[in-house]
Amino acid sequence: MTIEIIKADYNNQSHCKDLMFLLNSYAEDPMGGGAPLGEYSQMNLCSELAKRNNVFSLLCYVDGKPAAICNCVEGFSTFKAKPLLNIHDMGVVSQFRGLGLSHKLMAEVEKQAIEMGCCKITLEVLEGNNVAKNSYIKFGFEGYELDPEMGKAMFWEKVL
Repeated sequence: MTIEIIKADYNNQSHCKDLMFLLNSYAEDPMGGGAPLGEYSQMNLCSELAKRNNVFSLLCYVDGKPAAICNCVEGFSTFKAKPLLNIHDMGVVSQFRGLGLSHKLMAEVEKQAIEMGCCKITLEVLEGNNVAKNSYIKFGFEGYELDPEMGKAMFWEKVL
């Protein structure tokens, strides 16, 4: 079995095709919302990603087949005055689960974050996604809190 991780080139049609396949596989999973990406996203995602210099995608292949994806977005920590890296999407196609692909992707994310001078890596995970939570804990992630009396940070959104 051959495992390869590459940084996607958003101007490469093959990479974009694989990125869309992997992201749709993740989106269609219950942990990704259970529905495919909308038509607008499918038609415009790669071209919109190509316009941004603070985003990158890692594509993981097993024996040449697209198997997993990790989309990352650079942010900034005002408390540390350094960049941070957010794992925005992490998905492994069901037939390739159990091969440690998410850990291989996270190791590559960590390598990239260190090269970028980041102070931390962040991510969001659903409360009920115990498989992912356990994987992230094994890799060294933990809940974020500034003061234990105030509790852990919560991830909120306002859809526009």
